[in-house]
Amino acid sequence: QVQLVESGGGLVQPGGSLNLSCVASGDIFRINFMAWYRHTPGKQRDMVAQIFSKTETTNYAASVRGRFTISRDNAKNTLYLQMNDLKPEDTADYYCDAFVGKDIWGQGTQVNVSS
Repeated sequence: QVQLVESGGGLVQPGGSLNLSCVASGDIFRINFMAWYRHTPGKQRDMVAQIFSKTETTNYAASVRGRFTISRDNAKNTLYLQMNDLKPEDTADYYCDAFVGKDIWGQGTQVNVSS
């Protein structure tokens, strides 16, 4: 089994930055890819960024491309999401996802972009 714990959310002004972290533990060798999703009430959970384990190929949602960067530190078993030039529409609960034949989710961390 894989366990995920996110951190790094908070309140930030428009134009600001945050760096989210997701620490993975357990059977991490089974992880095919990891991703960040976000969810706001009344909407579906949308993928923000994705990184594949073997190739480190990344994919981004159009709305965050050029502003967000997904990366991983294998030595620390940690996934990151560096978010720059944040906008009010980035306000959401952010979730870390690890795919091991099925999706494993963290508990989420809240990001609030507001002046």
